[in-house]
Amino acid sequence: MKHSETPGPNRSKSPEPKRFKGDYQSPLKPGEALQFELQGTDGRARAGVVHLPHGPVKTPVFMPVGTYGTIKGLLSEEVDELGPEIILANTYHLGTSPGAGLLRKVGGLHEYMHWPRNLLTDSGGFQMVSLLKLLSISEEGVHFQNPRTKEMMMLTPEESMGIQNSIGADIMMALDDVVSSTYEDRDRMKDAVERTIRWLDRCIAAHKRPEEQNLFGIVQGGLDRELRSWCLAEIKKRKLPGYAIGGLSGSEAKESFWQVVEQCTAQPEGLPADRPRYLMGVGYTLDIICCVALGVDMFDCVYPDTYCEVRYSACSVRPDAVESI
Repeated sequence: MKHSETPGPNRSKSPEPKRFKGDYQSPLKPGEALQFELQGTDGRARAGVVHLPHGPVKTPVFMPVGTYGTIKGLLSEEVDELGPEIILANTYHLGTSPGAGLLRKVGGLHEYMHWPRNLLTDSGGFQMVSLLKLLSISEEGVHFQNPRTKEMMMLTPEESMGIQNSIGADIMMALDDVVSSTYEDRDRMKDAVERTIRWLDRCIAAHKRPEEQNLFGIVQGGLDRELRSWCLAEIKKRKLPGYAIGGLSGSEAKESFWQVVEQCTAQPEGLPADRPRYLMGVGYTLDIICCVALGVDMFDCVYPDTYCEVRYSACSVRPDAVESI
C-alpha cells in the first residue's frame, strides 16, 4: 500500500500517518512484544487494550483484511484516516507475491505498505480449505501450485515462520492443518488436530524474533467437542502470547458455531483469560456481537472488502451490465 506519486485532481497529498495517535506511551519493556490490559468485564464480555510494538489495539476489535498488503480500493492515507489500529495480511499470498526476499530487502511489510501501525499475518493454513485444489498435505507441510507461475511449491511450518519473520508482523499465526468444520471424516479431523500441535511446536522452534513478534497458536477440532478439548489442553501448555479459534465460519449451523466458541472461552477449561483471543474469519455483525458476549477479543473477515468492492464495481459500469457482476 503506497502513496500515489501524483495526487488526483481534487486530492492533496496527506501528511505521513503517525505510528501512535495522541499521547500514548507504550508500556512494553525491552524484549517484550505484547501486554494485554483488561479494562472491564460484563459476564464473559470484556474490553481491553493489546499493547503491541506498533501501538495499542483497543478490544474488541475487527481487523480489516489487506491480503496482499493493500486494502482494496483505498490509498494508505485513506486507511489512516479511517483509523484501524491493526490490519491483517496473508503469508501465503505475500510469500508468492511480492515474496519474502523483496519484503526482507525493503525492511518488512510495514515499509512496503507505508503502514506505521500494527499488522497481523495469517500463516496460510486457511488456504488449505479455500484453495484445496491447489495443494496436498503431508507431515512435512503443504504442497501447492503457485497460482501465478504454476510452479509447485511447499509451505512448511519453518518456511511460514521465515516468511512471517521477514514480513515483520506484530502478530503472526502458527501454520495449522485446517479442515472444514462440516467435514465428516473424524479420523481426518483427529489427524489434523494432532498435526496442528506438532506444527505449532515446529513454529515455536523456528520463530527467530520472539522479542519483537508475537506467535499465536490456533485451536482446531471442527465441531467435535472432544477434539477441541484436547487441542485446548495441549495449546495452553505452550504458554503463548495469544491464541486463536480456527476452523469455523465454514457453513456450519449457527448454534454449533456458537457452542464451539463458548467451549473455547469457558473457564478454566478454555483459553486463558489473561491473553487475547482471536476468532478467525468471522465478520458478520450478529456473529461478532454474540462472540464478544462469549469473551472473544479479535475478529477478521474478507466480507466487508469483498462486498464493498462488488458494490463499487456495480456503480462503475453501465446499468445493463450490473447483472453480470
